Amino acid sequence: MNRDNMNIILKGMWIGGTMTVPGVSGGSMAMIMGVYDRLISSISSFFKEPAESMAFLLKFVLGAGIGMVLFSRFISYLFTTRADVPLRFFFLGAVAGGVPMIYREAGVKKLDLGAVAYPVIGILGVVLLALIPPGIFTPDGSFGPGALVLQLAGGFIIAVGLVLPGISVSQMLYMLGIYETIIGNISSLNILPLIPLGAGVLGGIFLTTKVLERLMSRHPQPTYLIILGFMFGSLPELFPGIPAGVDLAASLAAGAAGFGALYVMSMKEQKA
Repeated sequence: MNRDNMNIILKGMWIGGTMTVPGVSGGSMAMIMGVYDRLISSISSFFKEPAESMAFLLKFVLGAGIGMVLFSRFISYLFTTRADVPLRFFFLGAVAGGVPMIYREAGVKKLDLGAVAYPVIGILGVVLLALIPPGIFTPDGSFGPGALVLQLAGGFIIAVGLVLPGISVSQMLYMLGIYETIIGNISSLNILPLIPLGAGVLGGIFLTTKVLERLMSRHPQPTYLIILGFMFGSLPELFPGIPAGVDLAASLAAGAAGFGALYVMSMKEQKA
């Protein structure tokens, strides 16, 4: 296996593993790791260039699947120990460590109204998602016209969370009030009620990636600044409050480590 293939799989593992952490956005990590644009392009051009898109997506999905399996239980265990707060600070630092790279991608030359307004739009987008009434998209097995429309709409919203940086899918499912229902259906292999929701997710992914790819190529600065706003808007979900005593020192060290690690990685990706 050549180095490029191994890099894709390893990055997929990290992104897949971090997606299991409530409050952490897989899209943010993909952008920080330098594979976001390629991921969006591969999904968007899947039907136009199936062989090339499939070659990349298979390796990425393989890595993401391995990452979810390997890291989910370990991270879930850490969240039940005293490492919970330092771990959250580590991920806060990791997200913050990728911000300078994304700001440079936006190509902001001076601080003007747009440089402030576009990130605010992204932050407001995260706030609006939190205002959706919980439980409205619950997959209850009903296939009536009204229920189908709601399920497809819910799937589309979840797809937006999967694609856009700054939005945690697991946190979004919690906010929509359907996390436990979906996990319960999957664990019991009761897949039928999830089909309409899944159809909305698939359709939403293809549509969202096409729109994003076009926006990134035609309007890169506003797009990246709005994405930056999404990332800022997601940070409060991760913040566990200010710890005391030894936990404060450990949390600050973990935050600095997360920032440093992701900052260095993002700089290497930019130079590659």
